[in-house]
This record gives sequence, structure tokens and C-alpha cells, in this order.
Amino acid sequence: MDHKPTVGVIGAGIVGISCALHLLRLGRKVIVLDRDRPAAGASYGNGGVLACCAVVPVMTPGVLRRAPRMLLERDAPLFLRWSYLPRLMPWLLPYLRNARRDRVERIARALTPLLYDSVAEHRALAADSAAARRIQASSYLFLYPHRAAFEADRFAWDLRAAAGFNWEVLEGGAVQECEPAITRACGCAIRLHGHGLIVSPGDYVTELAEQVVRLGGKVQRDEVVALQPRAKGVSIITRGGRADGLEVDAVVIANGAWSGPLGRRFGANVPLQSERGYHLHFRAAEGAPSMPLMYVQRKVAVTPMDGDLRFAGIVEFGGLSAGPQRAPLRMLRRTARQLLPNLRAAPPQEWLGHRPATTDSLPLLGVSPRHRRVFFACGHQHIGLTAGPKSGRLVAEMVCGREVGIPMAAYRVERGGIITTTP
Repeated sequence: MDHKPTVGVIGAGIVGISCALHLLRLGRKVIVLDRDRPAAGASYGNGGVLACCAVVPVMTPGVLRRAPRMLLERDAPLFLRWSYLPRLMPWLLPYLRNARRDRVERIARALTPLLYDSVAEHRALAADSAAARRIQASSYLFLYPHRAAFEADRFAWDLRAAAGFNWEVLEGGAVQECEPAITRACGCAIRLHGHGLIVSPGDYVTELAEQVVRLGGKVQRDEVVALQPRAKGVSIITRGGRADGLEVDAVVIANGAWSGPLGRRFGANVPLQSERGYHLHFRAAEGAPSMPLMYVQRKVAVTPMDGDLRFAGIVEFGGLSAGPQRAPLRMLRRTARQLLPNLRAAPPQEWLGHRPATTDSLPLLGVSPRHRRVFFACGHQHIGLTAGPKSGRLVAEMVCGREVGIPMAAYRVERGGIITTTP
């Protein structure tokens, strides 16, 4: 009987589970390992938007000049635990240098093929599973106080136009005609079609994990502490497993913000940092919008979820171990009151999670330069939910030795911390 290769996937978020499903469909045996249950991290708490147009990184020209003021303004989307700054600096300096116009343009071009067909990729991933019912096609509405604020954001919209996106501009009463729940203080809105949302992202990824098991894979709760290369594969050492480890033919590191220690050993030259995000989740919300919103001034996504409503956003640097701060949550509460004045709901659930951020805002996708049986699928920052299915498919195809349909050089593991400007 022919040997059926086994692949270990470290991480049970949307990216890891996507890898697992695609590997199973390509004829591999799969075991998923995570220190927590499926969708316990950012895959649970994200904004839920399938943001196909999210080709614009956080760092853009001018952000460095504005950052000190943003850290002092209570309604700005940027927060920092000052005690964490010394540990952040080795990551922060190359991150800031990637805000140059030419580098941002290259980053946007590299993000486009991972994002533009996200809704179709999700439908293909979730086919024949209970998770399929949680995918909804939708428009996506970006909100500005007035037309001048939209025009001041022209660089970002030029990047979206270059990526092939079209939109319509709404002004004055047309904004509230499109979405009656929105405050009249939003005098300009940009509507993009062809997007989508996931109703209850945590349940969605959990149901995808159940599909992994249904197709013959395993999902095991155990913390991976080390990987030991072998002549014909990799031994996965876990905290609760055998001392000699679990032998597999290949490994995919898809452990989100916790991928760094394993990644460094296997040649991941792009350092990972936790970019902390928060959400407020309102149950049985009345006076909610009908489609996802992006409140551009505060970089807050507002997403309806089957009668509930989620406000998600914030960029906070404070590491993996510190608890939540109150200031970001207070900012989200003010945003909810101001943006949707007629919102009625019970007190919201609060959440803090960790996005895995690279210095160039691009994920790590591909084989380790130090071991041909170790692969990476991590570092997705704000686009994990949107790009998860396609990233999982691409990496699964690479594990199986197949040709992939897009150039992968921009995501290579050993690329370094600064994106190059050569073609």
C-alpha cells in the first residue's frame, strides 16, 4: 500500500484550518495542533468583513508624522503600552521605514492577489460543510465626515483603483438613504460592491474544524514547544505528548502571533509582532446597519451579524502577555454612540486579541530556507479572515509539490524586514 503523507498543521485559526482542509482534499493525512480550541484567537474576535479591497497597509506615507499626535488623542485608533516600547523598537523601525510611497505601492500590489476573490475562496473552502451558511455577500461602506476628507485619503483610493476596485460616492442625504442608521455627521460614503461578511467568525472556523475531522483529519489541543528535523520528515514536540515527538512528513507553521519562536529557528527573517485588536459585540442590536461599515477616521469596522453587531478595530502595541487597557474599549463605546445614535442593545461583550504583524505587512507563505519539509502560513495582520482560505490553498499546494497560480516571491520566508523596491 502506498504511503499517504501526513502533514502537521500548527494553529487552529482560519489560516491553519484552511491549510488542513485543502491538504485533506489533496490526499494528505492531517493533524492540527493548537494550545487552545479552534478559533480561540483572532479568528474568533476579528471584524468579520471579507475585505477584498484591504490592499492598503496600516503604514502609509504621512503616518509617521501623525503618529505622535494619534497616541495623545483619545479617539485615535493607535495605542501603545509605553513600558513595551524598548522591546518593540527592533520591529518598529523597519515597520516605519516601509511607509515610503514606493514600498506601500509594492505592498498593495502584493496583497491584491490574496484578497480580490475572497468571497469565492471562502465559498469553495466551506463547500459541503455547516460553515457555508455563515458566508454572506455584501457591499462595504467607507464613512467620512465630508467629501474633503475622502479627497484627502486619495492615496489609499488610488491604490484600490490600481488593484481593480470600483466604487460609488454618496453624499449628504444619500448616505442615510443607503444606511438610515448612520449619523448625519457622516456626510460622505464610498460604497464598494462584491465584498462579504462572515456571520459569527468563531462559529464559522469551529465548523470548518469539524469538517476537517469529518474528512478524516485530527484536531488536537496541545501546545507545540519544538520541531526536530528528521531525515525523512519532522518530529513535533508537544507539551503533552511523547518525549520523542509526533513524526510527520511535513509541518505548516500557522500559529498566528505565536509563530515567532518556531519561525526564527527555520529561517523566518521577517520578525512578527502582536498588533493587539479589540472588539465590542452587541447582542440583539436594534438600529444597526444592514452592511459592513468602515469608519475611516477611527479605523473601526462595524459588522452586522445575524441580529448582533460588532465594532472591531484598534492598533495597540503591548505584547502577548499584558491584559486589555480600558482606553481602547472606551473609544469603541464612544464610536458606537456617535456613529449609530439609535443603537439599542444590552451591554456589549468586550474582547482583546492578537494579530500577527510583519514589518512589511505581508504574510509569510512558503517553504523554510532551512528545511524543505517545514512551511509557513502566518503573519496576516489585518487580513487573516479575508485571505485565510487562499493562503491555505496556496501553501497546501506548495506542500504537495504543485504549481501555484500566482507569484509567491513577495511572501517568501527569508525576504528580510524591509520590502525591496526592485521588480
